[in-house]
Amino acid sequence: MPGFGPATARIMAVGEAPGEKEDLSGRPFVGAAGQILTGLLEGIGLSRDDIYISNTVKCRPPKNRDPEPAEVEACAAYLDAQIEIIRPDVILLLGRHAVARLLPGMPGISRIHGNREQRGDRLYVPLYHPAAALYNGSLMRTLEADMQRVRGYLDDAEAARARAVRDAGEDDAMAPVGGEQLDIL
Repeated sequence: MPGFGPATARIMAVGEAPGEKEDLSGRPFVGAAGQILTGLLEGIGLSRDDIYISNTVKCRPPKNRDPEPAEVEACAAYLDAQIEIIRPDVILLLGRHAVARLLPGMPGISRIHGNREQRGDRLYVPLYHPAAALYNGSLMRTLEADMQRVRGYLDDAEAARARAVRDAGEDDAMAPVGGEQLDIL
């Protein structure tokens, strides 16, 4: 399954793998976890139209098991290309599989959730996977608090872009958010 969202997205979310509903619809995060993600985005003034969503693995693993390392590796080039094409300000890593793929060697999600991690010109924010809140309701408050931090990270990126435009005298770097939805890779 390809990712989905606008080519101009300033925020990208990377999950684990498509679930049953995603597999049937061909769109990421359309099941119960997707409803939680939508609510979290709305809680910080964003909508699904503002975000590009992808997964570390592009096909649903049999019996909804965790993706195997070979499956993650087989899909790695696709995810890397999506990140390079979209070039988001912030990449949300939804759960441990996304963290392991994009921030190898980092501590567990319970220790790093909500914190920003800069790698090169990429800003990553590990978060609990929204599905975790389906099984542990107390994580919902944690996710909401972490998303408020994400709002601040986006605001910081916007301010940095505005400074760059002012300093460079270029108007085109402040292109409006939005645009066509893309199904890529």
